[in-house]
This record gives sequence, C-alpha cells and structure tokens, in this order.
Amino acid sequence: MDGTTQYALEMRQIAKRFGGTLAVDDVNLRVAAGSVHALLGANGAGKSTLMKILDGVYPANSFSGEIRLRDRPVRFRSPHDAREQGIGYVPQEIEVIEDMTVAENIYVGRWNDGRRSPFVNLRRICARAGCLLETNGIPLDPRRMVVSLSASERQMVMIARALVIQPSILILDESTAALTLPETRNVFAVVRLLSDRGVATLFISHRLEEIFELADRATVLRDGRVAAEFERAEFDRDRMVAAMTGRRVASAQGTRTETPRAGEALRVENLTVPHPRIANRFVVRDVSFAVRPGEILGLGGLVGSGRSSIVNALYGRVAHRGRVWVAGREVGLRNPREARRHGIGLVPEERRREGLLWGFPIRENIALHCLSRMARGGVLQQRREDELAGQWRERLRIRCRSVSEPVSNLSGGNQQKVVLAKVLADEPRVLLLDEPTKGVDIGAKSEIHQLILSLAAAGVGIVVISSELPELFSLCDRVLVLDRGRIADEFSQSDANEHRFMLAATGAGAKESKP
Repeated sequence: MDGTTQYALEMRQIAKRFGGTLAVDDVNLRVAAGSVHALLGANGAGKSTLMKILDGVYPANSFSGEIRLRDRPVRFRSPHDAREQGIGYVPQEIEVIEDMTVAENIYVGRWNDGRRSPFVNLRRICARAGCLLETNGIPLDPRRMVVSLSASERQMVMIARALVIQPSILILDESTAALTLPETRNVFAVVRLLSDRGVATLFISHRLEEIFELADRATVLRDGRVAAEFERAEFDRDRMVAAMTGRRVASAQGTRTETPRAGEALRVENLTVPHPRIANRFVVRDVSFAVRPGEILGLGGLVGSGRSSIVNALYGRVAHRGRVWVAGREVGLRNPREARRHGIGLVPEERRREGLLWGFPIRENIALHCLSRMARGGVLQQRREDELAGQWRERLRIRCRSVSEPVSNLSGGNQQKVVLAKVLADEPRVLLLDEPTKGVDIGAKSEIHQLILSLAAAGVGIVVISSELPELFSLCDRVLVLDRGRIADEFSQSDANEHRFMLAATGAGAKESKP
C-alpha cells in the first residue's frame, strides 16, 4: 500500500510480557479502512494477545508500543474504553446469557440506551434488535430464548452484540469455528456489508479457504513476531503454512495405505432421539449405519441436522431408542460409563465445557477415564498418573512445561490433544469425534489427522463429525449426509463433492440411502 492509504488502525512496535515470557514482540500492524485483514498463526503465536491489547483487556500501561486509529493516538484503559472509541470484538469463546432472549443478549449492558430511567422497555429492546439483525442480514428472531439456540446461532448473537456500537474496527477471533459453510457465508456477507460502509475487519481463522475467500491482506505471526505479510495477489497456501509453522505440513488427503477390515466395529439400527423440549418431535429418527474396524465414517450436515445428537446418543449422554452393537455384541448405552465399558469413546465438540476439567492439571485430565488403573488399595497413585500422562504427552507431542501444568495454560490445539489423550488412554474400539480440529492451528490439525489415520490403521472404528468439508472428504472412507435427523445421502471418498453434499444437506436433492 502506498503512502496515501487511509489506515483505520495502526499498531506500532507492540510488545507484551507475561512474567519472563515475551508473548508479543515488536509487532507492527496496519489495517486499511474498509478492508478485511487476516491475522494468522499457530495457537500460541500471539494473535489473541495482540487482539486483547487492541480490545483494552490488557490496558495501555501493561504493554509497550502505540495504537493509532485514523492517525490519532489512543490509549484504552478497559474493554469499555475500547468500545467507546469504536472497537468491536467477537471473542473465540461464546459468552451468552441462556435464560434471556436474543434481543436482551445483544443489548446486554445497554438496555436503556443511555436513558436515565431505571426501567427497561423490553418491547423497545426487541424492536431495536430486530432492526439491527435485519440491517446486517443476520437471520435470528430477537424474541427467541438463547437457551434454544445452536452453537452457531449463539455465535451470531455475539457478532450482533459487537455491531451495536457501530464499530470502525471489528475483530472476529475464530468467530466461524462453530459455523457450517452456509452460516460462515452469512458472516462473510455481513463483513462485506460492513466493508462497504468503511469498517475495517481483523479476521482470525485457522481455515485458509476462508482467508482466501474473504481477506484483502494477511499478517502471519509466529512466536509473538510478524513472520510474513501477504497482499491478496500473493496468497499461497504452502507459503502461508510455512510462515505459520516454520515447516511444510502434510495433508491427510491420499495418505490412507490400509483398507477397513472385515466385520463390524459398530452397528446402529433405527436410532431415534426425541427432542429434549418438544413433545412428539425428534432430532434424529430411524438412523441406521455400520462402521467396520479401521473404517473412518463421516457424519455431515448443517447445524441442527442431528449429527451431534447421534454421537451423544451412542455415548449415552442423551435419551434415545434403537439398537446398537459393538464388535458384534448388542449393548445398552444408558450413560457414558456404560458406553466406555463397551469400548466407545467420545471427543465432544466443546472441549472447554465438556471435555476438560478446566482448573485441574494435565495429568489428572488425561487419567480421568482410567482412575481404577491409577489406584492402589482405593487410593489414587500420582506416580501412575504421571507415567500415563507422560506417555501420552510424548505420543501426541503435547507442548507443555510438565504434566502438572494446569490445562487452562495450554493453547487450543494442545488442549484438544489432552482431550484425545484422555479418551484414547481408555483404549476404545469405537471412537466418536465431534469437530476434532475445531479452533486448532494448521500444525496441530495435521497432527490430529495423522493420529486419526493411525488409529484407523490399528483397527479402531471411527466416526467423525466436521463442518469443514475438505476435512470430511479427505479423512473419511464414507460420508453420511444428514438432513433434519435422517440420512439424506451416502457416498464414498471417491464420489465426494461439495455440490452433492449441499444438495443432500439442504434437502434440495437428497436421496434415500441404506447402510
């Protein structure tokens, strides 16, 4: 960009320490008004730290360097201060109030809109929210209770909340991680609309295909420093990956060297899951399929199609009907303990809320499903926990100072490896993976893909849910596409393509499929 470019944001020589660790070191970032600027890097590269500086989470006196908005120096003392000066922030973690409506969540903290009256006019809030949602093309009913929303719909609430202040800078920190392809494109439409109005967007994503589709420019961070910068015409997958990781990263495509074995690791017949709140409604109905030992079966579909409900039923987490066989033996799955006893393991979609003991060490998280093996005379033996955790730390290359470190200190990719270690330490015959690479960097994603392939080669039957179609198509031997709780299509890896998938997932051209 030339010297006449109007920059909405400049961050100059930004550095931030946590104790003796330099998390961000001499970072310079310039974002043009009306542009979409991608910020890339592995987990722990410094992206979120840099954005928290910009959002005022880390106040002006806690870091060195300068922030300028439209060539005017600014100092943020708090996130509220940043909002008042036009910084909109959508964090990676979804933070909503479940027992309130969409409208109340969007305007939380701003219900009176600066009015002095102590009374809140809910009708006015709902009308304002409806106008905001419609103006920005966000398909949500402002009157719906948030508790009834899917993860992706809750993310859209977070985005709408950030737009209330009419920001000049919008930060989207992994805001598409929980979204399907159509929902991601809804977000992109909102971002493009904002760009036309002159809003600059900082877009953080681990999905390079999203960067290629949306961004005008990209900055890559590695180890807290700027490793590379790319104009749109220079976007190149291999160069970007090399800048992020310092090495080339293998793809899962074409790396299968073994075929599934004879027999069945898992068989499901007429699985039906009732709706948890609505009588005589079902989120999954009469779904049947089988998985062979060493086979990777994909479950695809839009949010609300029933994908997660199927694996949660098979893990005994939700009420269900139907028959299930594991390794040829019919089993009952009334709770997760029974599922694990019969050889079924689950890596859930929400690792922080459902997969980890957040305030506990890595050691105790990994050993959680193997407590009987860790005990002697009814007393847990830390030495055994240390040995087990050490083995999995080495096998999965979990980057940590020690297995005594709190799991909350780890990057997203390493947290996901801890969840995988916990499940795999129990030696499951059938492994259920719900969005196994959600929110992890490209290097960790490649490692997880290779782990999945090695488990399949060892004879584990695997079921994978992924909203990333390239991941689903490259990993899985077969894909079942769900639409409104039923199987709409089934195809092999060689027949996989986005057009066929979307026809089935949207009900536009689905065909009946039998396992």
